[in-house]
Amino acid sequence: MTDDRDATLSKIPEVTLAFWIVKILATTLGETGGDAVTMNLFHANTTGNNTGYLIGTAIFASVFLAAVVAQISVKRFNAWIYWFAIVASTTVGTTLADFLDRSQGLGYPGGASILLACVLAALAVWYFTLGSIDVHTVSTPKVEIFYWVTITFSQTLGTALGDWIADGTGLGYEGGALVFGVGLALLAALYFWTQVSRVFLFWAAFILTRPLGATVGDLLDKPHHLGGLALNRYYASALLLAAIVALIVVLPQRAGRHPSSASPV
Repeated sequence: MTDDRDATLSKIPEVTLAFWIVKILATTLGETGGDAVTMNLFHANTTGNNTGYLIGTAIFASVFLAAVVAQISVKRFNAWIYWFAIVASTTVGTTLADFLDRSQGLGYPGGASILLACVLAALAVWYFTLGSIDVHTVSTPKVEIFYWVTITFSQTLGTALGDWIADGTGLGYEGGALVFGVGLALLAALYFWTQVSRVFLFWAAFILTRPLGATVGDLLDKPHHLGGLALNRYYASALLLAAIVALIVVLPQRAGRHPSSASPV
């Protein structure tokens, strides 16, 4: 029988519908917030001045590092610290992906391929070191380090993948959002109607929510001639942030169950 105290040991939220709703909003905020700093504040663009991507990456990487230190330092799950770290990871993922794809000239396919390899390598090292990549095992500093390294790569991959599908294939932002939305719907179907590994489905969904948020964020703030709605990036980011805060207050935010009650992978 599982000790009730073990159920509170995980440092991440219980993975419910509320988790995914907030995650998608956070990834969308990462796109609009990252673009607001690199493009609006530091005037980065896709053809000339790319210094803004490097500056934005340095700023958000510092914020993310501070957030992760705070997350690892607390003894129990804290919804505000956790989601702050997630938002910080999405913003640094946005600026880092843009820096690699645009400033370094890797292009969307090259950047996405390298970042996918990084995600798979992080998961492999995590698994072979600790024997599981189940997010319910995130309860000690060592596991949290693996978790947040993997998160960083996955958020950056999601940005590159979203840009690749939306810009590189000609589908546009609506088409890209539809592709990733359908992908998430298929993963949900596998979850409810098959016995496919829940750990695999979690990581697949976690990665796919990022390009969904990226394409929706670009749809909101990109200019009309690029297929966007041209909303003010600062206002859009503020509204998304307000929605996240409201949902954290309203929706249940409980710690995930300890692996003593979860299936290992």
